[in-house]
Amino acid sequence: QKEQLSRCLQRGIRRVQDLCKVLQLPVVFEETAVSYFQRALRLPAFHLLSLEKKELLGGCCVFVTCRQHNWPLTMGTICSLLYARQDLFAGVYLSLQKELGLSVPALSLADLVTTHLNSFRLLQPSANVPAPFLEDKEKLLGRTMAIVELASETWLVTGRHPVPIVTAAAFLAWQSLRPGPRLSCPLARFCRLAGVDLPPPAHLRLKELLEILQGMASQLSWLRGFDLDKKTVVKHIGDLLQHRVFLLKNAFSQQDGEETPRIKIPRREQGCPSAGKPRRGGTLRPLLPPCLIHPRKRLRPVAPSAPASALTGDEPISDSEIEQYLRSPDEIRAFRKAKAWL
Repeated sequence: QKEQLSRCLQRGIRRVQDLCKVLQLPVVFEETAVSYFQRALRLPAFHLLSLEKKELLGGCCVFVTCRQHNWPLTMGTICSLLYARQDLFAGVYLSLQKELGLSVPALSLADLVTTHLNSFRLLQPSANVPAPFLEDKEKLLGRTMAIVELASETWLVTGRHPVPIVTAAAFLAWQSLRPGPRLSCPLARFCRLAGVDLPPPAHLRLKELLEILQGMASQLSWLRGFDLDKKTVVKHIGDLLQHRVFLLKNAFSQQDGEETPRIKIPRREQGCPSAGKPRRGGTLRPLLPPCLIHPRKRLRPVAPSAPASALTGDEPISDSEIEQYLRSPDEIRAFRKAKAWL
């Protein structure tokens, strides 16, 4: 058993070292992850793990080390390297954290944005990426961070998975930095060119961000004469982010139900010539989480049925109901025999 444990330890250490080399982590990180792995294998809780979970244990040690050193590494990244299911990896990770008594800080949103954008193929020349779609890393990172901060201030981040928000923010940032050739590129194609997965909620997060930006654009004096839609407002994201504190204060009410005689948020309506133009005298939309502004429809409660009329005992009895109470000859004989035994 000691020899088997020794072989498992050696394989695990090599796996941890290889993983650190792939992620290009400093030597200090590698040493810390190896020490965590050695400590974990000495504990009885990890002796009876399946082979699949033992292979994930080394990855969990690397993940813990990166989090403790504030190194931007997500669980999705390391699971893709290990070809592991995230739910299985999360179970081993929580067990490791509990058994070793490790304190692991949460990954900040800024670190997550940096990590997510580092994997984009649009940041370096490639044969599969058209030249107009290439973008400078620092410019894209700065603009994406500003949009994510705006999303956080407008309740679009709270209680939600951050990756769809970051994906939608990166898409808007990328379009706004060079809108001419990029406005016609949809979100799905952007993700394919960037080499990242498209999370299903990203389309909804993109729609919510554009609604916020349209509301802010209605407060800029030099944009009030334009009929801005969800595409043209992207051209002015730089100006909107520069004055976002003032624009948010004037475009949305800060309390639920607050009424002011300011400009109402423009809505585009088909067949209406004044669609998208600011109108005076309307109430401002409150700045609340989307789940409160657009609550899910609840099922109507079923109306209680009319109370049944009181039974008097004089109701008619059908023939089929009478037959249920009549015994057959066999039942009569069985009943008499059972009664004799009592």
